[in-house]
Amino acid sequence: MCGRYATTRSSGELSALFESSDDTAGLLGPDHNVAPTDPVPLVRVSPEGHRSLCVGRWGLLPHWSRSAAGAARMINARAETVATSRAYAGSFSRRRCLVPADGWYEWVRRPDGGRQAYYMTPSDGSVLALAGIWSVWGSDADTRLTFSVLTTGALGDLAEVHDRMPVLLPPERWSSWLAPTDEPERLLVPASAEQLAGLEIRPVGAAVGDVRNDGPHLTARVPAVTPQELTLF
Repeated sequence: MCGRYATTRSSGELSALFESSDDTAGLLGPDHNVAPTDPVPLVRVSPEGHRSLCVGRWGLLPHWSRSAAGAARMINARAETVATSRAYAGSFSRRRCLVPADGWYEWVRRPDGGRQAYYMTPSDGSVLALAGIWSVWGSDADTRLTFSVLTTGALGDLAEVHDRMPVLLPPERWSSWLAPTDEPERLLVPASAEQLAGLEIRPVGAAVGDVRNDGPHLTARVPAVTPQELTLF
């Protein structure tokens, strides 16, 4: 977790929702199957001090990384160790961001050896803000804004699908997550029971397993499989 997610809102809609400037330069379109290293929207505090919707690549590259080859392995940062990890600690302390998402995917193994995909998304269609951290990597000729999503132990019914989940930030916590603080650990608050109850765990088709596939059909519900027939993948 989390290895795929969907983000389909336009930059104009996202900039309004997050009360940010739109600095994406028209580079983004809807993506129902975001995969590691893909370019996607994120919200951070700009050097000028305001919220900025910009384009980042999923997979944080610390400034000292010698190449971009390891980005796909850096898509998630564990909340339990992010403050002490050499790769993530600096970003967690000073460079936090919001990662807009419609929902995220997980897979559960079936008894026949196949996998059942699930899509976790707000039942009311609202936007999710995943807790993220960012870093700038590269030279003047190839500078990249990169990021990771923070994960934590799964809560409630989500634990039936996977043992990890993204750190979810409700709107009332967006400002504090983005603001400078000497104690960022205090920001790692578990999702509330109300927020968890508002998530739909939707079985979806196998097509999402291929990163080349995209489109709204990937998030369409398919006939459910009972949890008793599945084992965690």
